Amino acid sequence: MKNMVFTKPVKVLIVGRRDIWDAETIMKALNECEDSRLYIAMNLSFACSLRVGEILGLTWDNVHITDEDIANDDAWIYVDKELERVSKRSISALGEKNIIKVFVPLMPNTSTRVILKTPKTESSIRKVWLPKTLAYILKEWQKAQNELKEYLGEEYQDYNLVLALPNGRPCENRIIAKEFEKLKKKANLPNVVFHSLRHSSTTYKLKLNHGDLKATQGDTGHAQIDMITDIYAHILDEDRKINAQKFETAFYGTRDLRNVRNPDAAQNAETPPQGSQSQTLDLASLIDQIQKNPELANTLAALIANGVKANS
Repeated sequence: MKNMVFTKPVKVLIVGRRDIWDAETIMKALNECEDSRLYIAMNLSFACSLRVGEILGLTWDNVHITDEDIANDDAWIYVDKELERVSKRSISALGEKNIIKVFVPLMPNTSTRVILKTPKTESSIRKVWLPKTLAYILKEWQKAQNELKEYLGEEYQDYNLVLALPNGRPCENRIIAKEFEKLKKKANLPNVVFHSLRHSSTTYKLKLNHGDLKATQGDTGHAQIDMITDIYAHILDEDRKINAQKFETAFYGTRDLRNVRNPDAAQNAETPPQGSQSQTLDLASLIDQIQKNPELANTLAALIANGVKANS
C-alpha cells in the first residue's frame, strides 16, 4: 500500500471555515499510516466522499469489486446505512423502521448502544464508483478478513461489516479518531479532523471535473447543491485565476506588452530617432575599442580635429 513518497512540505487549504489537507498531504498521510482500518477509512473518505458513519456502516454486500467490475471500470459501493452510538432514548425516537440493527453491548448497563441505521436524508443513499486502486485495496482487505474469520471460527462475530474489529464487532468512530490523532503526531501532519478528508474529497473532485457541482453532489450525498456551492465557491475563483494564466499563454504568447504606454503618454513623448538603439550599441562598442587601442584613439582625435578645422 505504501508505494509513493512525498518530500514536499505538507499543505493545509482553507475551505470556508474548514481547514483541510491537499492531495499531496493526504498521500503523505497514507504513506505513513500503519493502522489497516484507518488506511481503509481514509481511502474511502477521500476517494468516495464518505462520512465516517457511512464508512463504518458499509457492509460487504454493498461492495461490488469482482475482477470483471474492476476490469470494466465498474467497481462501486452502495451507501444506504451508517453506524452510530446513540442513547437508549434516541433509539426509541428513531423508531424501528430506521434502525437496521442494535449491537449487543459488551457492558449491558451502559446508557448507549451502537446501532446500524438508515441515513437521515434520501440523498445520502447513493451509488459511488471506485477508483481501480481502491477496488484492489478493498479486495486485499476482504481476503485478509476472510482468512481471519476462518482462523477464529465461531469466535468471530460476523456482521458483514467492511471495517470491523479483529473479532468482527463494529469499529466505532472514536477508534478511527484516536488512530488518526496518532498518525498526525507521528507524521508531523497539520492538525485537521478526520471529517475534513470528506471536504478534501469534494474540493479535489470539483477541481478534477471543472466545477461539475451535480456530479460532485452525487458522490457526497449532500441534500442541497447549495451546500456545495456555498462552502466550495472559492475553488471556482481559483480556477478563474488559472483561466487568466491560460489565456495569457494561449493568446498573448511571447508578446511582451508590459512596456506599452497609454496613447496620451505616447503622443507627448519625444519620438526617438530611427535606429537609435543600434547607434547606442555601436557607440558603446567604439568606446570599448578605443580603450583597448591607444593608436585608434590618436587617429580618431586627429580626424575630429581636421573635421573641426574644415567646418570653421
